Amino acid sequence: MEKLPLFLKKYFWEVEFKDLDLRKNRIYIIKRILEYGDEKSIVWLWKRVGKSEIENVLVNYRGFSRKSANYWALMLGIPRKKVRCLNKLLPKKQKILWPY
Repeated sequence: MEKLPLFLKKYFWEVEFKDLDLRKNRIYIIKRILEYGDEKSIVWLWKRVGKSEIENVLVNYRGFSRKSANYWALMLGIPRKKVRCLNKLLPKKQKILWPY
């Protein structure tokens, strides 16, 4: 089990911090630090998981605010079209399921 440093506790308010494991909860931890982290937490994350894994999470997972997603896409040089949470969620025209 790979425990997180105590300075990251403020980003995980809704879970038991002591139970978080970087190997087991990797994607959740990356998403949370990218969304709310400060410079110290970003540096820690960068050293622990690396650029390619951070890019992978940004491209393949939703759950980022548009502001954070745009920022990280710009910082990492990822085209906005590739960032999943910046794409539209619904098709332009939905089928009517209940016409009443």
